[in-house]
Amino acid sequence: MKSQWSNFHQIGRNSFLAASTVYVSSEFNFVNTSLLNRRSFCFAEGDRSSFVVLKSEADFNSALSKARDGSLPSVFYFTAAWCGPCRLISPVILELSNKYPDVTTYKVDIDEGGLSNAIGKLNVSAVPTLQFFKGGVKKAEIVGVDVVRLKSVMEQLYK
Repeated sequence: MKSQWSNFHQIGRNSFLAASTVYVSSEFNFVNTSLLNRRSFCFAEGDRSSFVVLKSEADFNSALSKARDGSLPSVFYFTAAWCGPCRLISPVILELSNKYPDVTTYKVDIDEGGLSNAIGKLNVSAVPTLQFFKGGVKKAEIVGVDVVRLKSVMEQLYK
């Protein structure tokens, strides 16, 4: 009986690394898929958070209008499913969403169909990006994973 590795001797020297990388990559994604199920953005009944996943440009425009007219303190969380740092910061964002229920957190997946114009409207150039609105004005922006700064900004703006 041949093992799954017995065919690797037939792969050329230059393509071995690519073949093994694909194998590791698919294994990594399988593992992360199970982690994502546990760390989803769904909330149990009784959670106090105000977390909204934006799925269309119309939803995004409506949320941005509320943030800019000052009626709603908001955080826009720009992310992507393939982004490792986004996965790292997601649990912290969920925790803060529960801690500050009067602040609406909008999740914007940059790869979601119809949301590509949203990225341009707020000049998002990398993920994760968090933009904080209060009183109709963008008060702060964090690009990348900086948990200490994220907690500090939330504390300063929304306490």
